[in-house]
Amino acid sequence: MEDKDIKDRILKGAEELFLKYSVRSVSMDDIARHLSISKKTIYQYFADKDEIVTMVAAYHMEKDKTIFEDIKSKAKNAVDELVKVAECIKNDFQKMNPSVLHDLQKYHVKAWNVWLDHKHNHVRESIISNLRQGIEEGYFRPEINAEILGNARLELIQLTFDDRVFSSSKHSLAEVNQQIFEHFAYGLLTDKGRKIYEKYKHESINNDLIPNNK
Repeated sequence: MEDKDIKDRILKGAEELFLKYSVRSVSMDDIARHLSISKKTIYQYFADKDEIVTMVAAYHMEKDKTIFEDIKSKAKNAVDELVKVAECIKNDFQKMNPSVLHDLQKYHVKAWNVWLDHKHNHVRESIISNLRQGIEEGYFRPEINAEILGNARLELIQLTFDDRVFSSSKHSLAEVNQQIFEHFAYGLLTDKGRKIYEKYKHESINNDLIPNNK
């Protein structure tokens, strides 16, 4: 196996553990056990856990960026994009430990800065672009300020992870995000937009109920 393949395998394995158990609770020993390799092998490719966390963050954000850009390029309109992005985020959050962002901010500054860069330079622009497109298409209310609501949506995504506001013992990350998203979406929509939003949402729910026989 080539060095790049081994390095990628370590990053993917670490990502699985970080998302499931949170960053702080996963040790280098845990990563080694999960991948059935020695800790010495990991240290051949990474100086320490902080480097792994930073590279996993960059890997994860780049993967998200590719997925969302693909959704945008294939979406029929702004509402279709909104529904598909929301579904993608919901699926991600169902597998994500709510402590992830807190751990990055408190213990891994470089990785936290990777998230902030992604948040402000990609996610923000993606949301604002979607809002402006929806206004032009007549699906979102013309009086909304895309920049203000784009920033609000961005901060609400991050707020979802704050256990002081939404206790993980009471509500799952996916549930909190879905409730906030629905409130945000219905506040955007014109009558025309609401009809097509509910059509796409219904189709998305039905697709989730169809068994995957592959």
